[in-house]
Amino acid sequence: MSVVEESKERICVTCGTQFPAAPEHCPICEDSRQFVGWEGQQWTTLADMAGKLENKFEQNEAGVTSIITEPKFAIGQRAQLVQTHQGNILWECVSLLDQATIDQVESLGGISAIAISHPHYYATMSSWSRTFGNVPIYLHEGCRKWVMHPCEKIEFWNGGAKKLWGGLTLINTPGHFQGFQVLHSSTHGEGRGALFAGDQPRVCMDRRWLTFMYSYPNFIPLSSGVVRDIAKRLEGFRFDRLYGAVPGWIVASAADEAVKKSAERYIEAVAG
Repeated sequence: MSVVEESKERICVTCGTQFPAAPEHCPICEDSRQFVGWEGQQWTTLADMAGKLENKFEQNEAGVTSIITEPKFAIGQRAQLVQTHQGNILWECVSLLDQATIDQVESLGGISAIAISHPHYYATMSSWSRTFGNVPIYLHEGCRKWVMHPCEKIEFWNGGAKKLWGGLTLINTPGHFQGFQVLHSSTHGEGRGALFAGDQPRVCMDRRWLTFMYSYPNFIPLSSGVVRDIAKRLEGFRFDRLYGAVPGWIVASAADEAVKKSAERYIEAVAG
């Protein structure tokens, strides 16, 4: 099936999640960590999106390229193509998938697998997997219930960490979602290590700092114990750079120390 061919599949305009057919409602948006758009539930398709939106490719560093949909669609996250000599992984996902995107990704070496931090960025992951040769999609078991478009290529994993290849490791950091995962690379960050964190921990406007929330749009914080656990789970990993889910969300240096200091600041603040 062409990625822009009309089908029964529908995409939520507010969160960008793909469904096999238009449901009566979007569970992702109705959850307290998201919201239903002010104009109510709306749906679109890949065919409708084609020609109205486009994906821009931006190199962040050697081996890391962001894919950014313009104009902004749904939540507005970027995907990142993380390249290694053993194969590339698509970290996070955007909803738009058109021929121009396919051609550009193929020119960068294609995709060997997909991994996504949490349900807000699942987008059209099933279509991306199909289009690039039915590649595996690595998700944590803790987010199984939030998969709205079942796909036989999804591989759920359990535990605290899952080693991939090329110095890449998925790390479970429960908080924003029980199955939230981040991607650590020992080789990116210009050789000093990089953490692809989605929005947990989330880069602040002052990009020396990060924060932690259960719900960002509805301003529901996490407890001090949960934040302490997130920081502890990341202690054994060295990373000089941290990439967030939105373009410009980058802690450019000493990111592992920034996570520790930010967790301490957060815990002190919520403790009063």
